Amino acid sequence: MKLDLKIQPLSTWLQPVNPNKPIVISGPCSAETEDQLISTAHLLAKTGKITALRAGIWKPRTRPGEFEGIGSIGLQWLKRAKEETGLPTAVEVANAKHVEEALAAGVDILWVGARSTVNPFTVQEIADALKGVDIPVMVKNPVNPDLSLWVGALERINNAGITKLAAIHRGFSSFEKSAFRNEPMWEMAIQLKTLCPELPIINDPSHICGNRELIPYISQKALDMDMQGLMIESHIDPSVAWTDAKQQVTPSALSELINHLTLRHTEPQSRELVDQLAELRKQIDKLDEQIIQKIAERMKIAEKIGEHKRDNDVTILQVSRWDEIMHKRTSLARALKLDTNFTAKFLELLHAESIRKQTEIMNEKPVSEVK
Repeated sequence: MKLDLKIQPLSTWLQPVNPNKPIVISGPCSAETEDQLISTAHLLAKTGKITALRAGIWKPRTRPGEFEGIGSIGLQWLKRAKEETGLPTAVEVANAKHVEEALAAGVDILWVGARSTVNPFTVQEIADALKGVDIPVMVKNPVNPDLSLWVGALERINNAGITKLAAIHRGFSSFEKSAFRNEPMWEMAIQLKTLCPELPIINDPSHICGNRELIPYISQKALDMDMQGLMIESHIDPSVAWTDAKQQVTPSALSELINHLTLRHTEPQSRELVDQLAELRKQIDKLDEQIIQKIAERMKIAEKIGEHKRDNDVTILQVSRWDEIMHKRTSLARALKLDTNFTAKFLELLHAESIRKQTEIMNEKPVSEVK
């Protein structure tokens, strides 16, 4: 099923400064003081690599008492920054009042944050406030890995008449500890892109990483995944930032980071490469057909096993047999240079389907009992 969004191409409202480099939206996590914001904006503009200036004006915080943003006065600082640098401005909005104040201050781009995307009531309030307005809006993925919430938020904003629309991939909360503040879960962004190929996706390495050292790696991977741009937090002096100090970079460090990014082509540029890829893809197609046929054969055998279990009152799940399969198959996969996690997930899917088929058979009467 495809997602039916009525959207304008990203190039009609946001373009990179340099066609050989990606779109980069940058600025401090929070607007703290007028001098901090203006100074950062000037340094970013001086790099000649920044598409738009971002700044947090209202900050949703987990606990009361934490810095929740400078508030509406920061919009005037953004306005001054735009006048002095020429950079378009972008802010997060979390309710109708934020939308109204941002529009009145001449903000160029709005985005809906991850904590807002998770709540359909909040998104609908923002959408209602946007009716009749022609302004670009970007929607971050929800905090939790729920594709439907992300899609629903995009649909609500689009239904309000917003056609300059993009998604922001900023990673997802996970109970598993890893090097990242928020797990990238690239497959979620891929699923969204599959549902709506024309939807631009901007990657937010700052919130995925939570650590400036990892930002170059995630930035390049996002571009390699055909994402259309990056949102990276930058502060004139991250060491004294009031929020998210570890994930912000200085304007000069950001400039250096952008220099080392490679923007790849979405399609092959030579006839020879097109032919080479076509031949390799034919081989993959043939192998895929063989794999599917073999899986079908495997399931037929699983059904026969289910019949024997049913007729002899044997339970479907036999843990020792499953442990044996996992051990042997993952060992073989490792020897063949296959990723162990991939192999385990593949086997789990096969096992789940075998269990499902055997469960259906368990609920059928044996042939001997059918009159």
